[in-house]
Amino acid sequence: MRVVFMGTPEFSVPTLTEIVSAGHEVVAVYTRAPKPAGRGQAERRTPVHEAAEAFGIPVFTPRSLKGADEQAQFAALGADVAVVVAYGLILPKPILDAPAEGCLNLHGSLLPRWRGAAPIQRAIMAGDKQTGIVVMQMDEGLDTGAMGPTEIIPIGPDMIAGELHDQMMRLGADLMGRALAALERGSLAFTAQPADGATYAAKIDKAEARIDFTRSAEEVHNLIRGLSPFPGAWFELDLGGKPVRIKALRATLADGAAPAATLLGDDLTIACGTGAIRFTQVQREGKGAMDAATFLRGAGPLPAKAS
Repeated sequence: MRVVFMGTPEFSVPTLTEIVSAGHEVVAVYTRAPKPAGRGQAERRTPVHEAAEAFGIPVFTPRSLKGADEQAQFAALGADVAVVVAYGLILPKPILDAPAEGCLNLHGSLLPRWRGAAPIQRAIMAGDKQTGIVVMQMDEGLDTGAMGPTEIIPIGPDMIAGELHDQMMRLGADLMGRALAALERGSLAFTAQPADGATYAAKIDKAEARIDFTRSAEEVHNLIRGLSPFPGAWFELDLGGKPVRIKALRATLADGAAPAATLLGDDLTIACGTGAIRFTQVQREGKGAMDAATFLRGAGPLPAKAS
């Protein structure tokens, strides 16, 4: 099949690789434009851009697809289908309608739950016990299109967002590969999303990352898991007379009762509104990730409370 692939981050690359490996003709790749990065602010291309060039596929990096020229260029590719995986730009109707078989999106949730930008993080932060990944026929709504092949993914009690991301990345590539094979055979079927149960996975706001120890230990635990490793939930400890930001990468529920934010014992256990949380992997600002024991050896005297 003639495929246009549209994606940007590392999450998208395995799906592009799967499509190429399956023998489809990827006539073009669309990805976000390079951005300045690093100390020298040199322009850095996206992971999908790098992968496409390695495959010898033409790459387009428009900043918008709303213009007539961009839409005409896209239509001229004569694609059978467009595959969209974490692209990052809105696809207007002329783009959605241009491929003969429309546009297929790989979405990381069990729709209609967690439509939107941050489904992986929101599912964990909400304490969901399972999520999934689905091939969706795109329409003009926000993740409202009909659903095709789906994989259900259990969320373990200590699973972090980074682990779920990587599992979805692998499963999603295989799922999209199977969906394209079914499309080529004429057997790819879609089902309308249920009318009930829709939730919105809003983009993570920086203000959400600060840990509020007045919340229950379970809520704090889910926040830490949902934001690990990026952007990372955090709190502050007064170390050596100044507040130091501590990013929480892993934690477990613990026993203990005291006023919220009180440090309990000497193993980095902190009381919450109900219950307590024990931090097992943290990152002090300016340092690399470390286990709690390593952090405690270098932290010096600890304060009575976190903030």
